[in-house]
Amino acid sequence: MADNVNTLPFFYGNITREEAEDYLRQAGMGSGLYLLRQSRNYLGGFALSVASSGRCYHYTIERQPNETFAIAGGKSHRSPEDVIDYHSQEKDGLVCLLKKPCNRPKNMQPKVGPFEDLKERLILEYVKQTWNLQGAALEQAIISQRPQLEKMIAKTAHEKMPWFHGSIAREDSEPRLQNGARTNGKFLIRQRDMNGSYALCLLHEGQVMHYRIDKNRHGKLSIPDGKKFDTLWQLVEHYSYKPDGLLRVLTEPCPRPGGDIGLIGRPPLPNPSLGSTLGTLQNVAGEIFSKIKGAPTRWNRGSQNKNKDNTYATGIPGSQADNKEAMPMDTEVYESPYADPDELRSSTVDRNQLFLEDGELGSGNFGTVMRGVYKMRKSEKQVAVKILKNDDNNPAVREEMLREANVMQQLDNPYIVRMIGICEAEELMLVMELAELGPLNKFLQKHRQTSIKNITELVHQVSMGMKYLEENNFVHRDLAARNVLLVTQHYAKISDFGLSKAVGEEQNYYKAKSHGKWPVKWYAPECINYFKFSCKSDVWSFGVLMWEAFSYGQKPYKGMKGNEVLQMVEGGKRLDSPVNCPPEIYDLMRTCWTYKVDERPGFAVVEPRLREYYYDIAQ
Repeated sequence: MADNVNTLPFFYGNITREEAEDYLRQAGMGSGLYLLRQSRNYLGGFALSVASSGRCYHYTIERQPNETFAIAGGKSHRSPEDVIDYHSQEKDGLVCLLKKPCNRPKNMQPKVGPFEDLKERLILEYVKQTWNLQGAALEQAIISQRPQLEKMIAKTAHEKMPWFHGSIAREDSEPRLQNGARTNGKFLIRQRDMNGSYALCLLHEGQVMHYRIDKNRHGKLSIPDGKKFDTLWQLVEHYSYKPDGLLRVLTEPCPRPGGDIGLIGRPPLPNPSLGSTLGTLQNVAGEIFSKIKGAPTRWNRGSQNKNKDNTYATGIPGSQADNKEAMPMDTEVYESPYADPDELRSSTVDRNQLFLEDGELGSGNFGTVMRGVYKMRKSEKQVAVKILKNDDNNPAVREEMLREANVMQQLDNPYIVRMIGICEAEELMLVMELAELGPLNKFLQKHRQTSIKNITELVHQVSMGMKYLEENNFVHRDLAARNVLLVTQHYAKISDFGLSKAVGEEQNYYKAKSHGKWPVKWYAPECINYFKFSCKSDVWSFGVLMWEAFSYGQKPYKGMKGNEVLQMVEGGKRLDSPVNCPPEIYDLMRTCWTYKVDERPGFAVVEPRLREYYYDIAQ
């Protein structure tokens, strides 16, 4: 995985080509001596520097659209390390075989680029300002959506740089550069048009030189006949250390008059050196994120969710409303309905404020689930209403439903369906958040074009919700793809807590009194053999849920009866890997199906492993 590159002793991080050559010379320049470094022009890419016959050769390892890595024109591999392993056995276009790694000097860590150094701060401020999140909701948003957030930050970071002057005319750029100190190499970048074309304006011997920056059909930026870059800040970083076709290197950014692009209400920026540009950015980062393409804030999102054709509502590619990939935070159910302090939390719902709509969302032995609207003090919420069917007035049925409501009202997590309240009217009703795309297994059965990346995203969100339950000593006992509901194609929530139990602090499992009507195919051996349920048995169920997801909603152990499944598990056999399932994912499933409960990992281990894989393929 790409994230593991930092642990490789021959990975140097964000060093220049010249620095790489220096390290190879210091190590003797033996033929086949090599090191790996971070690409300075391709996001998520790397560069391989190789010594041969007294010279240094450099090869870009690009991250490809299908999430593999390859040297241009070469074979694709799962990771940069695999690329190196391959070329240690096959030249396949390289000047020589890779023979010996040039390891970093002792106590030297990979060099972190200036943008990487600020990334955490930028992501934090972006999520805070765009979605008005804080606390646990903020942390969960960053963890689950980091790959998308990193891309968004990287692609828009130039908007915060003092050297970016926005859409100004050529004749307006020249006096800006010629005013004040006329330092050779003073520069700014302006936007030429809305199609991604820019201009680099450079001061040289009192004259302003203009270099066009074009964007090709792959989104790469370049000065004509120059190197190609994914972002403007990478382009500036490159030309700040070598001219590479320009008259001179970039030395000093020309600040915007009054800091007029996004630096709201601030006095003019000082005349910073290039090295202090990111320091300036750090001081103002919190003020500028609301300028990025008008992302919806927490309290104006509701109206966007009501239109089924809207990307925010469905998340299905091809929606008319918005081209951006909807994130969970874009929906009105990411945060608690009572996150707004003006909304008074209550465990009950007034029937006069609850309006049921035509059409069932689902049904079962308990009754039906209807769509509805709940009119709160400040807003209206689209809700799902679970209506109890109890024709015999059986108190046990009512008690079971109230027990589920009691469990759900104790839980507050973005990846768990929240209980809004209980409504006692003509029937007992549980009012819950709406996840209108329905169960995960049925969705995947209908949408077999769903990508592995998308499925991994959803399954990782489920693991985050289960990790929350584990931390709060709740055992779900019915975790399966049918009980994961989709708000959008990119947002999953765990539901159905009818079998859930709160485990006491003094014990780590719950013991059922008797065998009930259980989903045996999802149950760990200790559940069936000893009636013992714990967060570790939920992990076993999660492994089956993963199998369902990556097999696009197929039924596990198809055609087998419960006792046959138990015999198979007791005999050491497990479900086969779904077709085209990534080996890392199947390996994690097998880990979830560890027979001995004490050796089986908890969600505190499973979630980070799944997160690591998701971050890797989602870059």
